[in-house]
Amino acid sequence: MSVTLTDRERATLRTAAYGAVSLIAATGAAHSAVAHGSLALASATGLVGHVLAARSADMELTGKTVAELADQVFPALSAAVNLLESKDAAEAENFRGTVGRAVGAAARPRRGEPGPATVEMARKITVALAGAGSADRRTEPAAAGPDRPGLRKALEEIVASGLTGITVRVHDERGEWAGSAGLAELGGSVPPPIDGHVRIGSNTKTFTATLVLQLVGAGRIGLDVPVGEYLPEFGFDARITVRMLLQHTSGLFNFTGEYYDDGTVVAGIPCTISGKAWVDNRFHSYEPEELVRLALSKPARFEPGAGWSYSNTNYVVARLLVEKVTGRPVAQEMQRLILGPLGLTGTIAPTTQTGVPEPHAHAYYRYEDAGEELTIDVTEHNPSWISSGGDMISTARDLHLFISALNSGKLLPADLLAEMRAPRPTGIPGMGYGLGVFVQDIAGGGTVVTHNGGAGGHAALMYSTPDGSKTLTATLNYVDDAALSLSAQFQQATQRLVGEVFGAE
Repeated sequence: MSVTLTDRERATLRTAAYGAVSLIAATGAAHSAVAHGSLALASATGLVGHVLAARSADMELTGKTVAELADQVFPALSAAVNLLESKDAAEAENFRGTVGRAVGAAARPRRGEPGPATVEMARKITVALAGAGSADRRTEPAAAGPDRPGLRKALEEIVASGLTGITVRVHDERGEWAGSAGLAELGGSVPPPIDGHVRIGSNTKTFTATLVLQLVGAGRIGLDVPVGEYLPEFGFDARITVRMLLQHTSGLFNFTGEYYDDGTVVAGIPCTISGKAWVDNRFHSYEPEELVRLALSKPARFEPGAGWSYSNTNYVVARLLVEKVTGRPVAQEMQRLILGPLGLTGTIAPTTQTGVPEPHAHAYYRYEDAGEELTIDVTEHNPSWISSGGDMISTARDLHLFISALNSGKLLPADLLAEMRAPRPTGIPGMGYGLGVFVQDIAGGGTVVTHNGGAGGHAALMYSTPDGSKTLTATLNYVDDAALSLSAQFQQATQRLVGEVFGAE
């Protein structure tokens, strides 16, 4: 397709592209990094490359301050994308990618981390690039199944609330639908990959509970047998049973820290609520036994069976239980009994592996260091700090296959599935906890079986009807921090999606 641009249109593209890099420079970015950003623009390909290589004095960048430049550049970015989409959608995408890469290069110093003003400006520019042009480009409907305008709108609103990116997969009576919105990477220009890999946090607990219950079904573990009979070396209270681990009724101290009703906080290991301490420690390897012994050195939350309190310690003990009775690593057992039989090729139990397989969206963490606020990419870190409380990696597709198979009876016999989904009161309105799953009431009647999880800038959602016929799974990437600043947005996102998929029968 031959595209002809007027001189004025060419000037708009150059103003937008070089103006974006100038904005990054105005926030105090390193001169050498800004030079790399400009070089990225001049090295572009296609029509966009031809226009940007011919940099001239026709750019309309008269602003001196960041605010003045922003008033010129952001309208120019929108105009440039809209212009190219009207002529050639491929060149519009080329422009987005080119400017996104240039901004990323300009914002990334050779040493250290970019300043908070630079990170925030890069975020604003990439959001502007992603949001400009056709609304349909910001989500990617799957080829199969009807379009879902309500879901597409929900995704855009969720991203607008502050989350960096989201992907969603729905399977129901209307067919299959998948979409994504937002950004895969700060400084980039493309949405998160549908069925990309993500750290799934506490969804790991549902996999772990299923694994334990499979061993119960095989006669290897007794659900109401004291844990100490399997793991005598730890000196557990003799009243704590396997069931109590899976149900969070053991009273064991949470090794990532405990919050008490009177406002008291008892710290555990450095984790994502710890700020700089977690950042500095994020590649440290913990042994699961070390985490359990730390928990046992602290006072119990309550007498075994006397209450309910969410504790990651329970599921690290469950991991050690699996390894003790089978003689094999938990990752090997998970592959043998769940991942392999279901064909979950995108799911792994990494234990200490620091990387996330491609493709994936990036995870970020914001913290303070010597009074300065910093934001860094924490996609890579050692997940042994959370262990089987939340270390697994998966995809929206694999989470759908897993939760659907679980609820349709493909992984557990009927009696154990019933035990798993028998909810105990948690104190959370409309939500009980079984053995590794929440059972949540939904508007209009009925329930969904669910678990969600998130930490360190990645998160995942997993919902299913009790028969497994309707599922909602999602992956999210965002900027996490010790204050859990996006927790409200996370909860609103889940409520919005659950309402959209399960609210109207």
